[in-house]
Amino acid sequence: MTGKIKKLVKERKFGFIAREGEADLFFHTKDLQGVTFEELNEGDELSFEIGQTEKGPNATNVTRA
Repeated sequence: MTGKIKKLVKERKFGFIAREGEADLFFHTKDLQGVTFEELNEGDELSFEIGQTEKGPNATNVTRA
């Protein structure tokens, strides 16, 4: 799946990915592959898989699209 970074919380190293017609997905720096959190900017397009946590769905295996 793909989506764009909607919001980054740099001091806590997490963000949200906007997906067309779907709810936003949470991602954490530990879910990134091949890119560091510091390299990301709001609006960047990402590719990811959807995982599940106790708080709900989240993005896993997040890479640049």
